[in-house]
Amino acid sequence: MQAVQHDLFCDIKQALGNLSLPQYIQFMLKKELKNKKIGVLGYGSQGRAVALNLRDSGCDVIIGLPSQSKSRKYAKQDNFVVTTTPKTVKQSDVLLFALPDHLQGRIYKSEIEPNLQAKTTFVFLHGFAIHFGFIKPPNESDILMIAPHAPGIALREKYLTDKSVSAFQAIENGKKNSKQLLTALAEAIGIRKNKLVENSFKNEAIGDLFGEQAVLCGGLSELVFNGYSVLTENGLDSDNAYLEVCYQLDLLISLIKKHGIIGMYERISVAARYGSVKNSKKIIDSSVKKNMQAVYDDITSGKFANKLNKLNEKDIEKLSHSLKKMSSVSFEKSSKKFSN
Repeated sequence: MQAVQHDLFCDIKQALGNLSLPQYIQFMLKKELKNKKIGVLGYGSQGRAVALNLRDSGCDVIIGLPSQSKSRKYAKQDNFVVTTTPKTVKQSDVLLFALPDHLQGRIYKSEIEPNLQAKTTFVFLHGFAIHFGFIKPPNESDILMIAPHAPGIALREKYLTDKSVSAFQAIENGKKNSKQLLTALAEAIGIRKNKLVENSFKNEAIGDLFGEQAVLCGGLSELVFNGYSVLTENGLDSDNAYLEVCYQLDLLISLIKKHGIIGMYERISVAARYGSVKNSKKIIDSSVKKNMQAVYDDITSGKFANKLNKLNEKDIEKLSHSLKKMSSVSFEKSSKKFSN
């Protein structure tokens, strides 16, 4: 009898070992998600990735979008059931917010709050709407956050290749089994338990906004384009300038992620190290940190959030025009030339 049990255990263990991540998640789908309908509100890059991953993990998923939304056709092409936001809210046990930050508060008050069912679970991909008070769920609802450290396309690609990105997790309001529910949802999205990092809605909201504005997006793009401009204005052609100030960035970021800043410097040339020590503070001087502090204060005070929350379609159009001024035709042409 013991031999039979041992053989059966070995067979199951071997079978599980051969499963892909999506198959493993589907096999191990926690009881917290069985018989629950998950309504994904929004179908942009992040919303699409999350919805596809959840469905491939065996979850029952519907998509909630305004009747005039351009995203409806893409969700239908992916063979999802697509309904209006109010209908999705009425049918769902779990509501996952993948709406643009500046619209979440308005849509919540007009289409979500009036249609809420008892004890609906709220799941956010970003702490913004909760921390800054644009959404105030009922007290009896679980309020969870799973904030992936990757854009939607990377989240989906990692899932399909049996890999996992990391993500922040937080519980703003929860019951005894809320942590198990959060973990089950994260695994179904494709984020392994050991890749979840504890955080709070407040710290994630502030850190995310600051990081993308001051460093990852706003700060980095300005640094790159200014370096490109100096080189081209002094006679280097566009392709050469692009290759010198931008093309190698991913390699250096990879070194920093693996070995730290000091580790990166230890792995580059003496000339690069010497020049960096001699001149980096001339470029990024104390005024930069002072300006970053001003950005941080604007975020923590709620001023930025309130401005973002008031954006309308005309503001978005103006934003698109402003973004075009942050680069040049020649830079964009060179970036496309070396994109593969």
